[in-house]
Amino acid sequence: MTINVCIAGATGWVGADLVRAVHAAEDLQLSGAIARSCAGRALGAVLDIAGLDLEVCASAQKALLKPCDVFVEFSKPEAAKAHVLQALAAGAHVVVGTSGLSDEDYVEIDQAAKTAERGVLAAGNFALTAVLLLKFATLAARYIPHWEVIDYAGAGKTDAPSGTARELAYRLGKVRQPSLAVPVDQTVGPRESRGAGLNGCQVHSVRLPGYVASAEAIFGLSDMQLSLRHDAGTSAQPYVDGTLLAIRKVSTLRGLHRGLDCVMDF
Repeated sequence: MTINVCIAGATGWVGADLVRAVHAAEDLQLSGAIARSCAGRALGAVLDIAGLDLEVCASAQKALLKPCDVFVEFSKPEAAKAHVLQALAAGAHVVVGTSGLSDEDYVEIDQAAKTAERGVLAAGNFALTAVLLLKFATLAARYIPHWEVIDYAGAGKTDAPSGTARELAYRLGKVRQPSLAVPVDQTVGPRESRGAGLNGCQVHSVRLPGYVASAEAIFGLSDMQLSLRHDAGTSAQPYVDGTLLAIRKVSTLRGLHRGLDCVMDF
């Protein structure tokens, strides 16, 4: 059975390569593409893909007028929640790759997905090494009560923490709350230097030229430390591979599920 796919952010860094992959797949078909800057143009002309005449839409509302089985969100944080809710209302399952959504946003999305009896698979990062970081870190948190999270990205990244770091803090906080020898409110000096509190975890975001995207969980015990780190390269291919898996599996879910590992065999 062919899966009709609509992609928000279709001309972006991940979106463009995802369009190529979906177009080439025998079991997937592009039903819609959203990119305001290219609205009204043929997607194939924008991305130099022969035989792809699909018109780029300026809004999710217009793109969703065509039948869509799976809506993929790779646009911008300020538009992501509205896109997801519109897609669910239109009867589509949703894959979310956009970072910047809060835990409160996900609560609202989960409720909407359950009402619509559709699945939403949201991942801060679809790369396999990022998935393994989440898995290994949650395992470590069961045995080591002290940890902090560091998030690295390029100087131009506006959302902080990154989706990967948010997901990491969310997962770790569900295992237990980390122990702090000195509570943040007892810090001598600017409390901001201890990072932001996210789901009980201290998260530090570094934004500097030269970085692409990395996330690190640092665990400490007396006389020993453990560092688990994911580093992204400059290619979008690792995210494309994981997103394709999510597209093919999201229809088996109901409600919101966070992390690609929920549809992987471990």
